[in-house]
Amino acid sequence: MKTLGFDFAAERLIAGVDEVGRGPLIGNVVAAAVILDPAKPISGLTDSKKLSEKKREQLFPLIQENALAWSIAWATPEEIDELNILHATMLAMQRAVNQLKVVPQFALIDGNRCPPGLPCPSEAIVKGDLKEPAISAASILAKVYRDREMAELDKRHPGYGFAQHKGYPTALHMEKLRLLGPLPEHRRSFRPVAELLSVNSL
Repeated sequence: MKTLGFDFAAERLIAGVDEVGRGPLIGNVVAAAVILDPAKPISGLTDSKKLSEKKREQLFPLIQENALAWSIAWATPEEIDELNILHATMLAMQRAVNQLKVVPQFALIDGNRCPPGLPCPSEAIVKGDLKEPAISAASILAKVYRDREMAELDKRHPGYGFAQHKGYPTALHMEKLRLLGPLPEHRRSFRPVAELLSVNSL
């Protein structure tokens, strides 16, 4: 396979990169980068959204143990509010790649754009988490990590139902947000939160 003049068959240090958490109203946007080891294939890799929570939890340590390198990074709600969600997502991806203990020779990014500031050439692949095992692995690491963050937030603030809706703007989340008000971890630039804060400030 060749893309952008890069011969994938001849090189091994290919990082897959994906993110989770662009849509929720609360918490970090989380990105992961993974360089898989061709000598240690991992079966069952695909888009994390197509896997059960149990299967993702099973694959999470397998990826960490068998990959040549992996990294998980994020951008905070404050950074999301300051930069906007797109640029914060690019920042999280950039951080994930730059934190890899092995510098990749090429990065495959899930989606339609590549983050700036990478240490190697890169290419965006739409639905890459279904097409490229390294991106699938990254999507699983990011998804499990963020879901665990939501479980921890649920323990600290059990009234909001974070363990159920993972911070997405479901009917339950919106109801609890109106009843209990936004938390410091909520993204204030997102419309439902911003509107509620505006009403409460009147």
